[in-house]
Amino acid sequence: MSLIKAVMFDLDGVIVDTSNHHYLSWKKLCLELGYNLTETGNEFIKGLSREDSFLKIIDMANISFSEEKFKEYLIKKNSYYLNLIGTITPKNILPGVQSLLGYLKKKSVKISLCSSSKNAKLVLKKLDLISFFDFIIDGNDIKMSKPNPEIFLTASKKLKTEPRDCLVFEDSQSGIDAANNAGMIVVGIGNKNKLKNSEYCFPDFLKIPDHLKKHFFNEEI
Repeated sequence: MSLIKAVMFDLDGVIVDTSNHHYLSWKKLCLELGYNLTETGNEFIKGLSREDSFLKIIDMANISFSEEKFKEYLIKKNSYYLNLIGTITPKNILPGVQSLLGYLKKKSVKISLCSSSKNAKLVLKKLDLISFFDFIIDGNDIKMSKPNPEIFLTASKKLKTEPRDCLVFEDSQSGIDAANNAGMIVVGIGNKNKLKNSEYCFPDFLKIPDHLKKHFFNEEI
C-alpha cells in the first residue's frame, strides 16, 4: 500500500527546462530598462509569480514606474516568453519524468501540477502530458505565490488528501519552502548545496523511481 496519496509537481525546471526561457525573457526586458539581470540575480526570482518576480527585479534594480507601465512590462515579458516556448515539444520533457508519471498512474496515485506560471496549461499541452494530471493549478488560480503554501494546500484540498500524505517535487527554494510550509514531504530537484530544507534532493529524475518504490511503495529494488 502506498505511503503517499498524491504527488505534486512544479513545472519549470522540474518537468521541462523552461526556467532558462523565463530568465532570457526577463533579461531582455531588464536590458530595455537599463538593468542587467544576472544568473545570480535570477536565482532570487525562481518559483515566484510573474508579478512578484518583477517586484523583486524592480527592488534589485532600484527603479520605479507607474502601475500602468508595470502591467505593460509584464505583458511584454510574457510575449518574449511565449515566443521562446513556441517550439517546445515532448522531446523537451526532462529525463525520467514521463516514466515516473506513468508509474504513479499505475499505482493510482493522484497527480497535480502546482506551478506559479500562468502559461502552465499551454506548456503541458505542448508536451502532451496534460492527461497525466488529475488537477492543475497555476498562477491564474492563486493569490499568494510561493513560498506561501496556498498553491499546495489548494491542490491537497482538491485532491481530497491530507498535506502529510502529499509528496512535492520542486527545483526552487521558494517552492521548497512553500511545500514545507504546507506540511508536505519535499523532494528537491537540482543542486543539493543550493536547495535547503528539502527532505530529499536529487540532481534529476533518473534515480528517483527506485527511491520512491523502496521508501514510499514498499517495493523491493
